[in-house]
Amino acid sequence: MVGQRRSPIAPAEPSGLTPLELGYRMPAEWAAHAATWLAWPHHESDWPGRASAVTWVFCEMIRQLLGSERVRVLVRSSQQKTDALGCLNQSGIAPERVDWVRISTDRSWTRDFLPTFVTRNGARARRALGAVKWRFDGWRRYPNHRLDDAAGVYVATHHAARSWFPEATVLGRRRRVTLEGGAVDVDGEGTLMTTESCLLEGPRARLRSLGRAGAETVLSNYLGVRRVLWLRSGIAGDDTSGHIDDFARFVRPAVVVLCREPRPRDPNHSILEDARERLQAARDERGRKLEIIELPMPEPRAFRGQRLPASYANFYIANGCVLVPTFNDVSDRRALGILGELFPDRRVVGVYAGDLVLGLGTIHCSTQQQPAKVPGR
Repeated sequence: MVGQRRSPIAPAEPSGLTPLELGYRMPAEWAAHAATWLAWPHHESDWPGRASAVTWVFCEMIRQLLGSERVRVLVRSSQQKTDALGCLNQSGIAPERVDWVRISTDRSWTRDFLPTFVTRNGARARRALGAVKWRFDGWRRYPNHRLDDAAGVYVATHHAARSWFPEATVLGRRRRVTLEGGAVDVDGEGTLMTTESCLLEGPRARLRSLGRAGAETVLSNYLGVRRVLWLRSGIAGDDTSGHIDDFARFVRPAVVVLCREPRPRDPNHSILEDARERLQAARDERGRKLEIIELPMPEPRAFRGQRLPASYANFYIANGCVLVPTFNDVSDRRALGILGELFPDRRVVGVYAGDLVLGLGTIHCSTQQQPAKVPGR
């Protein structure tokens, strides 16, 4: 087990060139992975009264992932690793393909605080791996985020050949750019989806000071995209101010799954209809119109009067499977069937997320892919 207590910000990329200038881009999630990153859950107040149940959800995710790729798990201490190994053992999971990285974290939402990995094709069909580490500030909402941000720096500087820490000039000062992985989704061919509410509008918008053009330039420079598709806002109950991975996802180039809420009185109805209209009018970087596949929404869920962002779109595409959050809902079977048809070369597996969603995120929020160094599958 390797580890480090905290990581300072590493120096900028020595050449001063951006990933785009060096030929890097963010691959689509369905491209081959070397590993999936998780952080063993420990922030018990994220799941009031259900934290112990969430550990078994992580065991199930690990079980499914190990069939086709390595799993790398962040743990805060040797004791936490021992506890995690005990859970895996009780679940009948052999841990040989699990890598344990000891480093402190605040929470376990690795999608948002770990780096975004980018790749560049190289000689002999191999490719270089880079890491773009955005600043993480707790979704501009929670004060306990510094350990998460430092853990992301550590992974970026120790698990990629190159690393970048994006900066932009705001009011004459250079500042690190704040962004989370769940805020963006890409097709791997130059097109990115995100929302205005998360990046451009409102008091918590991450890139508001850059404006639309400046935000698109940053996304292009560091993720290698050429076209940004802007949807309006995220779904009800989402405490991230509008992450795209809760309702709209690329499943292959020019094909998007989009959640649909048929109940007109539900706040998600107008949000998702507006998203549909925008996507119907959009074209991707290659000029193609998008095929839009409807994905149902589960029945509205709430806890202590708070709406929860339960959604089947928060699935994770691994090498050999697609992990889909389920909620003991009548729409579970239909959602799994739709995704099963879209991913015929992978096992589509439902993972119960009724407890996990109490933390206002589910499977995609808890995972981060590290691309393989050899393109293809």
